[in-house]
Amino acid sequence: MIPALLAQIGLPLLMKAVGAGLDTIDHPVAKTAAEGLKQVGDAVTKGDVTPAQIAEANRHSERMAEIELSRDRSVLATVNRTIRAEVQSEDAFVRRWRPSFGYAVALTWIMTMGSIAAAIILTPLQAPAIIAALVNTSPIWGIALGVLGVSVVKRSADKKIG
Repeated sequence: MIPALLAQIGLPLLMKAVGAGLDTIDHPVAKTAAEGLKQVGDAVTKGDVTPAQIAEANRHSERMAEIELSRDRSVLATVNRTIRAEVQSEDAFVRRWRPSFGYAVALTWIMTMGSIAAAIILTPLQAPAIIAALVNTSPIWGIALGVLGVSVVKRSADKKIG
């Protein structure tokens, strides 16, 4: 019943919506995908694609989602074991690496921004070049601040659990 309803109402509407969205993108691949979705939508509407075929596609999608969730569960279990080992460690550095990393990033950030501010104040004609060069540090800061953010969030969660 549900696959038949999906085939008659839901799937064609979904294909039209996604196809219309892709059709607005000015790229050959998006145009091809939009045309392909239009053709599949027409086949579903005409009954060339049966409700049983749609049900099988749904079953396959559900199975793929289960596999992905299982993999994610495994990864999270590994991360959880690692963090528990950190917390239970008798080594002071292992227990305190997150705050140490946070302080190191903060100190580095202060030194970098202070140096840049001083350089711009002392050599204002070089300010555009200094600011342009600062853009090159974005990947480094992105990674460092991302690691710090994950560490802070995870530590906050650990404190709530503990």
